[in-house]
Amino acid sequence: MSTAPRPINRRTFIKLAMFSMLMFGFGYALVPLYSVFCRVTGLNQVGQDANPVNTQVDFQRVVDIEFDSNVHDMPWKVSAVQTHMAVHPGEISQAEFEVVNTRNEVVTGQAIPSYAPPEAAQYFRKLSCFCFNKQTLAAGQKLRLPVVFVVDPSLPKEIGTITLSYTFFNVEGNIRAQSVATPDRS
Repeated sequence: MSTAPRPINRRTFIKLAMFSMLMFGFGYALVPLYSVFCRVTGLNQVGQDANPVNTQVDFQRVVDIEFDSNVHDMPWKVSAVQTHMAVHPGEISQAEFEVVNTRNEVVTGQAIPSYAPPEAAQYFRKLSCFCFNKQTLAAGQKLRLPVVFVVDPSLPKEIGTITLSYTFFNVEGNIRAQSVATPDRS
């Protein structure tokens, strides 16, 4: 028997190696692409990368803000403490969401915001938000999570209502969080 690789095996190996390199390049490119996406949509902008916030209050105008929450495949009950508020553009406002871990173990989750209408995202500036970080709740724990925001006064006049919705997802690290929360005492 010959030990030389057959031509078809060599071609398959080359195709798989090229595919692997392309996937690595794509994964490497996701970080800057995500930054561009966030800059264009106004999502998750914090600190120096965020556009400056205009807090010159427009008392002549009121925008209705509606709050909504959902959970995706996790044992939390989440609800907005106040489901609706009227704010003046430029006014710093705060809303709270109540989160309850219904499982008998530690669970870590994170919220992803979405906006309706979608174009409102670029005018809704979160100054402080629980969605910037993972949240770890002990078994049965209840928390109130605040979001501090400003609606930019340059919001188009035809947008009179903005819906801010958070979807909470279970995130990796629950086992590590549980072992940290309940250390082994043997």
